[in-house]
Amino acid sequence: MTAYPELLILRHGETEWNRSGRLQGELDSHLTDTGRDQAQCQGRILKDVGISGWAVYCSPQGRAAETAALALPELPVVSDARLREIGLGEWSGQLREDLAAQFPELFAGDGLEWYDHAPGGEGIAALESRAASFLSELNGPSVIVTHGITSRVLRCLLVGLPAESFGTVGGGQGVVYHLRDGRSRLLT
Repeated sequence: MTAYPELLILRHGETEWNRSGRLQGELDSHLTDTGRDQAQCQGRILKDVGISGWAVYCSPQGRAAETAALALPELPVVSDARLREIGLGEWSGQLREDLAAQFPELFAGDGLEWYDHAPGGEGIAALESRAASFLSELNGPSVIVTHGITSRVLRCLLVGLPAESFGTVGGGQGVVYHLRDGRSRLLT
């Protein structure tokens, strides 16, 4: 397994579309008041960890950038397109419940395999490729502000799991995961 530097991976705070069950993918919606509170809580967690001298990277999408600005207001943040959320093609902006009704075989159970079936979507293999490219360039401790599926795929790669296992690793809105020595731990 590849050795990576110590990392803290944040998922953006709750958005209006998260709250309504609408898929964002490459689209965007604003953080809710809850999402802004989550970002500020992430900032307190990071302060407790102590990230002086760490690099900070962020998805260019608005919800991640706003989360980074609230969680890390005094640190320079480098935007990197490889940290954007998985592209969902024709399913971007759609309500998850509508898609589940239209494609029940894909949305059965609580798995996330349907992300690989979005018409015109990016797919997990392409997301894995750009995530691996990003990780290969890290050379020191870093904070990464990204999205739900991108975070899961990054964490799979960091702990030595195949990217297809992304549905088995934890998720959550406004969370902070600490990764070091091939292990992942949710910080609260």
